[in-house]
Amino acid sequence: MANRDFEESDEFQNFVRRLPTFYALNTSAIQYFWKAEPTIHQRYKQLELSTQQLLSKAQRIINKLFTLSKRCRTQPKIIMLRERPFTYWLNYILSIMYCSENNHIGSYQEDTRSCSCPYEHPPCQGVIPCTVGEGTSCASCSYENRSRCATCNQGYMLSQGLCRNEVPDSTDHYIGFETDLQDLELRYLLQRRDNRISIHGIFVSNDVRLNNWFDPSWRKRMLLTLKSNKYKSNHVHMLLGMSLQICLTKNSTLDPLLSVYINPFGGSHSESWIMPIEQDNYPDWERTKLDLPYDCYNWTLTLGNKWKTFFETVHFYLRSRIRGPSSTGNGTVYYEPLEYMESGKNLGYMKINSIQVYGYSMHFDQDAIQDLILQLDYPYTQGSQDSALLQLLEIRDRVNRLSPPGAQPLDLFSCLLRHRLKLSTTDVARIQAALQTFSAKQPNSLEYETTKLCS
Repeated sequence: MANRDFEESDEFQNFVRRLPTFYALNTSAIQYFWKAEPTIHQRYKQLELSTQQLLSKAQRIINKLFTLSKRCRTQPKIIMLRERPFTYWLNYILSIMYCSENNHIGSYQEDTRSCSCPYEHPPCQGVIPCTVGEGTSCASCSYENRSRCATCNQGYMLSQGLCRNEVPDSTDHYIGFETDLQDLELRYLLQRRDNRISIHGIFVSNDVRLNNWFDPSWRKRMLLTLKSNKYKSNHVHMLLGMSLQICLTKNSTLDPLLSVYINPFGGSHSESWIMPIEQDNYPDWERTKLDLPYDCYNWTLTLGNKWKTFFETVHFYLRSRIRGPSSTGNGTVYYEPLEYMESGKNLGYMKINSIQVYGYSMHFDQDAIQDLILQLDYPYTQGSQDSALLQLLEIRDRVNRLSPPGAQPLDLFSCLLRHRLKLSTTDVARIQAALQTFSAKQPNSLEYETTKLCS
């Protein structure tokens, strides 16, 4: 009787009536509103007091019954109603709100956001509003259908009334990345020096002329460049491998050493990185002896899909060591540098017959990326700025992912902005700061430090 009086009281009815209906509540939310409402709080205290009085009275009656029944053959079976806990009322309010259709009340299951009804037909479950909160929860519910989301939190997109992780639109029309060739196919094509993956570069050197003998006593510098900013502005290039054909005169004791620097998108030589050949599981040169009158070898470096990287210019530095027997006679030792050897001693000559880089060229739309960047300051429509940031973030991460192995990835993306889009250092810094701020707000954000390469 006390419970019914409480349930039918104006305080309880008004409290339930004033609860928000435009988003889903849970027991914690009901408790929050309960504590903020002094009238229902006071009325519940009255219920607790009257319930305690009824229970005390019932206990006294039970004690009397047990005393009177001592001489009876069978003891009376007494069922005593228990006090309804506070949590019962919190869940009961949710049941009234969401499970009271067709004039009968079911039980609301908070974990499944569904109703358990006393009868299968007609159902007791009404419209349960969407959940408003952080992450994949809604930012607000739809007015037309309260069970669906109307807006989502930062980093999430609305899809069929639900909020899902925001996924950037395809960036393929801005810049390409992939090839259909597998590693075994690439190795086969590289071994055959297949024209399908050869990229024509311009050979430049003040020290060496191809197919000409030279004295290798001093370091020689050569480079292959594509001059994309001048001739191929709508392409960027991926390096898959390289080969050189190096010849030595007969009985030469020289051993060539190659250092290779990669410039990804143009700029000065200082904006290049050195290949960590034979370090950190990085590939090493493969030498193949050729059947020629001189001591000639094909030098091949295969990067494959694992170590492929952007390139605009490849710098080669060639120096030599002297190969000789060890003092014990059962090994080989190397002497260097050659500058400190006897000046009159002829160690033989060397020539480079060919030098070739292998890879593929990819579509690069400079104007489209410029348009994306423009939307950071002048968005076309509501939400287009976030969409542009998301796509630029995807491009940044995919570009930087093609860095060589190291403690930190190189900031190749800044090089792309600086040399292929011709942006100022101020603009590059501003774009990077905007991307970092936006990335920090994304769910499951994994921001990373990079090593500066381009000025």
